[in-house]
Amino acid sequence: MSYHVRRTGRVQRKAKPRRQSLQKPNGMISPRVQKVGGEHFAIVCVDPAKHRSEWMMADYFGNLLIEPQTVEHQSVFFNVAVETIRQAQQQHDIRDTIVVVERTGNYYLPPKRAFARAGFETRVVHPFATKQYRMPADPGNKTDENDLYAQHRAAVAGFGLCELELEPPYRDLQLRARHRRDLVQKSAALACQIRDHLHLAMPGYAGLYSGLFESPTALPIAVHCDSPAKLLQLGRSRLSRYLSKNKVRHQLRTIDKVLAWAAQATDDPIQDGPMHHAIWTDLYELYQHFQRQITALERQLASDVVRIPYVRLMAISGINVVSAAELAAEMGPISRYANANAITGRAGLFPSRYQSDQTDNADGELIRQANRRLRCVLMGIADNLACHCNYYRGQAELDIARGMDKRAIRVKIAKRFSRLALACVAGDEPMRHPCFQKPDSILDKLRRFHQEHGTPMDVLLADLEAVVAQLPYNTCNQEAKIVADVLEQQTSRRRGPKPIGDVLPAVLARLNIRIAQANKNRDRS
Repeated sequence: MSYHVRRTGRVQRKAKPRRQSLQKPNGMISPRVQKVGGEHFAIVCVDPAKHRSEWMMADYFGNLLIEPQTVEHQSVFFNVAVETIRQAQQQHDIRDTIVVVERTGNYYLPPKRAFARAGFETRVVHPFATKQYRMPADPGNKTDENDLYAQHRAAVAGFGLCELELEPPYRDLQLRARHRRDLVQKSAALACQIRDHLHLAMPGYAGLYSGLFESPTALPIAVHCDSPAKLLQLGRSRLSRYLSKNKVRHQLRTIDKVLAWAAQATDDPIQDGPMHHAIWTDLYELYQHFQRQITALERQLASDVVRIPYVRLMAISGINVVSAAELAAEMGPISRYANANAITGRAGLFPSRYQSDQTDNADGELIRQANRRLRCVLMGIADNLACHCNYYRGQAELDIARGMDKRAIRVKIAKRFSRLALACVAGDEPMRHPCFQKPDSILDKLRRFHQEHGTPMDVLLADLEAVVAQLPYNTCNQEAKIVADVLEQQTSRRRGPKPIGDVLPAVLARLNIRIAQANKNRDRS
């Protein structure tokens, strides 16, 4: 649904085309019913639970062909249910059948897969639709049987929806991206707990560092010493030897700052200090494990995203490997979106509307029912663009000067970015958007990302070569120039290892081959 934001931050809708059918496009069954007749079209409804499901079979008009019954989530019982449906099809001359399964967490997956393997077209109905069709018929009376009847009504009305399965690259990418985000959230919670217990054990110590977890010396010193008195007891030289022994880079002035703090803090009695120290060090070990897993997942995300067109978005300032990977994971193949409104519509980035008679409130809040994961990714990218991309930062500052609400500004940026992302990922034409006047180097971003994550050289080379196949032809010259400059800087160094210099020549050769092919194709045309 299209809309635009006024200078005041209010949202005004544009006229949209009339519906051609009241049923949802991916839930429409009326043409198939017209073809075979309602009495020859059957709907199998399944209400799943964790270990078993209730199911029934009825024709399009609601005449029961198989009474509601229970099927255990085991292959032998699914086979019996399928055979029962086959017999009912022959007995009642059923010529077309669909299976509708209510989406209940992950419990719906076993019956959905079982009926799909048996050759039935399996669809999904949302619990909201089941509830809305149950309430008018059986208010205040929720049973499995009533839910099955409601699912049948929802399927007849076009709410038994066909789900598009993600292709293998996107499916793996989605699972990894969601697992990484879950670990990031858990590690953030752990970091808060570590700070709390560290403050109880050594009050004020965390304030010595601007970045407690980013500092190479802050937590190693705190792990070794459970109290300010222990710090003073060790002294400057012994602390320095301890850090050097554990290969922690440090400066003596940092140790002096810690000892100065400890001298002022020794007079304060610390209750249960050793216990709080033991607690936060245990949590810190778990935090470090999460960080290692996050780093490994991010390397895998990079290897996934370089093999799909979403890697082209990294040419925009403010978008890096993780942002592009998360967007690709939640959106899936770009071919599934007819226009940018389909992207923001799925994410629910449009206002709710209340209209009745002459009352028409089209300036409501964002709708609640939406794909929250996609909305989160788009709004996160909008934040990054407003901070790091000159074009979007300038637009945001203009909107702030006009008095627009910050939340409306972020929605506006996400809307604009959705149009840009669709054109960038789906097309191969030169981008004339202001973001691409001075685009970032995709290869250089990826190279820096892998260097920060300590990626092995063979994986780095494979990812860089995979990016070349996804680059638009018009950007190959610029990328080749940047790679050549980096290679020249690496070879001009006189000291130190130069492993990246062994990798970049192969990438530069691939770029030159692609440039030559593009020029040959252009000459032929």
